[in-house]
Parts: sequence; structure tokens; C-alpha cells
Amino acid sequence: MLFDEQLKKLLEENKIIAIVGAKDKAGSPVEHVGRYMIEQGYEVLPVHPVRRDVWGLPTYKSLADLPKAPDIVCFFRTSEACLEHAKEILDLPWKPKVFWMQLGIANAEAGELMAKEGVAVVEDACIEVEHKRIFGN
Repeated sequence: MLFDEQLKKLLEENKIIAIVGAKDKAGSPVEHVGRYMIEQGYEVLPVHPVRRDVWGLPTYKSLADLPKAPDIVCFFRTSEACLEHAKEILDLPWKPKVFWMQLGIANAEAGELMAKEGVAVVEDACIEVEHKRIFGN
């Protein structure tokens, strides 16, 4: 569990976010969160195995396909899928600063794997809601 000051620092210092499960389906939570984070000045790297142009941005099939290392990896996937993604990250040459599982998503095993690598872990919390709460937007 991160305290507000820690969360604020992470959101101020880490500006590149990979959103796994990105899609621009009108009215969907991921659509709203992705656009909000872009509006707040974050560089968003959408990740989806099929979609190619989410939010007018190039969209990547997997984390391994990203052109740069994200600071934050934010998941809009099932809780079970987060463990697969944590294992995927262990095989990459980079580690994110934050492994963020959105509201309703939690996986203790994935969190433990990331924490052992020195990655901050957030479970069951919406990055947009937390950003608004901490920064008063």
C-alpha cells in the first residue's frame, strides 16, 4: 500500500504510461482513463494484441514491442492475466517503476514478483481517480 505522498511522487516523476488492454471503445473505462492521462500530459503507449490505432496513437501488440521503456504499466486486464504480464516483464530488458492494476484488478502473486524487482505495485485502484484525488483535478 502506497501513501499519498509516495503516490504523488510516482505520478509526478513517471510520465510514460503503457496501458495494457487499451481500446478506444466509447464510454469504456479504459477509453476514459487513457484520454484523461493524455490530457494530463502523460505519454501513453497503448498495448493491445489486435487494435492498431487507439486514441490516434500507434498501438503495440505486447510490452516487448514497445519502442521505449514505460515508467508505469497500467493494466485493464483480468486479475489472472496480470500474473502472465508480470512474468513477461521479468524477461524484458527493462522494468517499470510502477505496476498498476486498475480498479477491480488485483493479483498478489504478480505484485510479489514485481515488488521483488523493486517495482512499486498498486492494486484495485483507478489511476485517473487517484490522480484527480491527489492533484485536485
